[in-house]
Amino acid sequence: MRARRLRASLKGWGGVATMAVVCALVAVFALCVPLSGPGIGDGRAVTRASQATIEKAEEDCETPEKQTLSPSSADGDTIQAIKDREGEKRKLIVGVDQNSYRWGYRNPNSGKTAELEGFDIDLVHRIAEDILGDPDAVQFKAIPTDQRIPAIQDGRVDMVVRTMTINCARIADVAFSAPYFKTGQQVLAPKSSPVKGYDDTLANRRICTAAGSTAYSTLEADQKDGKLPATTDISTTVPNQLDCLVRLQLGEVDAVVTDGALAASQAAQDPTIQLKGDAFTAEYYGVAMKKDADDLVRRVNQILVDYRKDTANGWQASYDKWLSATLGKDAKKSEPPAPQYLRST
Repeated sequence: MRARRLRASLKGWGGVATMAVVCALVAVFALCVPLSGPGIGDGRAVTRASQATIEKAEEDCETPEKQTLSPSSADGDTIQAIKDREGEKRKLIVGVDQNSYRWGYRNPNSGKTAELEGFDIDLVHRIAEDILGDPDAVQFKAIPTDQRIPAIQDGRVDMVVRTMTINCARIADVAFSAPYFKTGQQVLAPKSSPVKGYDDTLANRRICTAAGSTAYSTLEADQKDGKLPATTDISTTVPNQLDCLVRLQLGEVDAVVTDGALAASQAAQDPTIQLKGDAFTAEYYGVAMKKDADDLVRRVNQILVDYRKDTANGWQASYDKWLSATLGKDAKKSEPPAPQYLRST
């Protein structure tokens, strides 16, 4: 059964095997950030803040998606430093994913270059166009899930646009833009599985999550509070979300928990798996930047305002192109609410 399920998953679009080959080739050209430096090896520690700092942030934070600065088109020190980069280095440096189908991925059918494509990538090009006048003035850096915050803090990237959920723990370490997408955690499992959703059918099941993801922290908290069966094994964590899909196909785990938007894209890659049950959280993706990069945060928020208003080449057009096939043509359930900002001070 496992062998048949794996073979089925490798048909059609190119399969996970093709993605793995492409990623390996990319590594040869040193796009991926080396897995070394602060935070590596922790697996579950997504920040370098103390636990006390995280707990204080969570205590003071009720609506993390509203903890952002008001929009502005003005250039400040952060933006000016980006513009002052010379020659080939005059680019926006952005941390992205390269293996999340329809979000940030290298399409092996797009030609020899296999350029990055997807919903997040469209937004990156829009930001680069606004700040540097050229949508292609971008240096993409592929980073694993658990390295998103360290990459920002260490200055390896100017920002991260990588299906990154805004939450109270993370705003203790990085600044976020206003939300640009709404989603929620969901369960992904084989169609033949007895798992029905985020409920008691997960008892005695092995679940895979990406290290440093909100999925893992949610499972950990729910199991502690008795909302998730104590016998559910949540110990399997991986650097990148696609690795969970491979583990599922190989029969090493029984289910995956991840953002519903990502899960739908993974289900589109493998006809033998499906979403099980409804989303059990409400979450919002945001662009993450350094805590003191106020001018960049404000600029990105202004770009997002304009991006959502642009019906021809903005948010809706990108949704229609990349996500409507997996999430449905009605984008309203994925569109974030009107942004709310902190007072300008």
